[in-house]
Amino acid sequence: MSTSSAARERINALLDENSFVEIGALVSARATDFNLKQIDTPSDGCITGYGVINDSLVYVYAQDASVLNGSVGEMHAKKICNLYDMAMKMGAPVIGLIDSCGLRLQEATDALNAMGELYLKQTLASGVIPQITAVFGNCGGGLAIIPTLTDFTFMESEKAKLFVNSPNTLDGNSTEKCDTASAKFQSEESGIVDFTGTQDEILSKMRELVSFLPANNEEEAEYVECTDDLNRASNAIGTSFKDAALAFADIADDYNFIEVKSAYAKDMVCGFIKLNGSTIGCVGNRSAVYDEEGKVAEELDDKLSAEGCVKASEFINFCDAFSIPVLSLTNITGFKACKCSEKRIARASAKLTYAFANSTVAKVNVIASKALGSAYVVMNSKAIGADVTFAFEGATIGAIDAKSAAQIMYAGESSDVIAEKTKEYEALQNSCTSAAKRGYVDYIINPADARKYIIGAFEMLYTKREDRPAKKHGII
Repeated sequence: MSTSSAARERINALLDENSFVEIGALVSARATDFNLKQIDTPSDGCITGYGVINDSLVYVYAQDASVLNGSVGEMHAKKICNLYDMAMKMGAPVIGLIDSCGLRLQEATDALNAMGELYLKQTLASGVIPQITAVFGNCGGGLAIIPTLTDFTFMESEKAKLFVNSPNTLDGNSTEKCDTASAKFQSEESGIVDFTGTQDEILSKMRELVSFLPANNEEEAEYVECTDDLNRASNAIGTSFKDAALAFADIADDYNFIEVKSAYAKDMVCGFIKLNGSTIGCVGNRSAVYDEEGKVAEELDDKLSAEGCVKASEFINFCDAFSIPVLSLTNITGFKACKCSEKRIARASAKLTYAFANSTVAKVNVIASKALGSAYVVMNSKAIGADVTFAFEGATIGAIDAKSAAQIMYAGESSDVIAEKTKEYEALQNSCTSAAKRGYVDYIINPADARKYIIGAFEMLYTKREDRPAKKHGII
């Protein structure tokens, strides 16, 4: 691919064939300082316009690195702002394809002000229209705020760089030691990037993601006719529930699950499925990662981590903003316990609690195996607003595991007494049956029947309406 045509080729590969219509093609730099007047700046280094993805309207901008290295000048940023204005009027997503050296120094404060105006447009659009960005080249300094203000971020795995401060400017660091600008770092460590891959893989995945999302906050995601059996047995979920990604795929239409931030906070799984043709947001605990052969490739703690809580809370907030129902899969025994985690876990788990409790979309919770302590309450329990709760046969639900409870309540007693009281505690306080008797579980189901029960629950909840106390906004 030639550098001069990279931006246009990316747009054409992203959109349906021959659907792109350019806007502002003749706009060029307005500044003339430092000999800019003598430099040709076609489209001011940013191609803007609209087209369709699977016949759905989207607005697209792509930075052209062949024009002043794709630097963001006054008119460059204003073109993107104008695109946002059109997208907001029409209620359609904005997709940004980033490849820029950063702020255009020749335009200084004009460029800074225009970039600030772009931040404002993105903020106003948040929760109104989906915003998606993909980084193909450099995205540094203040430009790094742009993809972070969007809902989903893609990043080319080899050449793309995303940073506020470049790796070599960090005290004691260098690119050779730790490439903090790399796709690997930004997807695994910072959690900013949702998807990484080659350019072709990214553009294909963006098209797939758009097909799961509504055009705006007043429309539902596109309904797709379901050809999968609504009563199909979920044969794998009973043994693969430890890996929520596999469990969600098992119940999804045609086994299709699109996971976001898969490389970050692996103990928490977030993504989208279609159930009977409708989009559902999924959030689930993961205590094991299975490989393609169905074998355990990585063991994880069945505990809530601070990173996992924040990842899930942000995803739930997105689903709630765009009226996407939420399905949760609970398999948790507590909170991650270490000094590093303790700095953040209370605040992070509060964010997750708030996200579930504050959301008004239809919410279904499935307790797969263990649901113990406050961590269980945080994971979309009925106490904080789950509309329907299922539990798999044999699931454990309670404040603490039965043996520990018996040892605490009957400290100093013989092992026979402890064993007897453990069984008694399991029956009276820690079984899914005891929880169901108290109304904390609605149905106890066979794992193989999960798909049909979950579909039925969301169909029943389709017309759900729920209000919250009048306020400007929450602060958690």
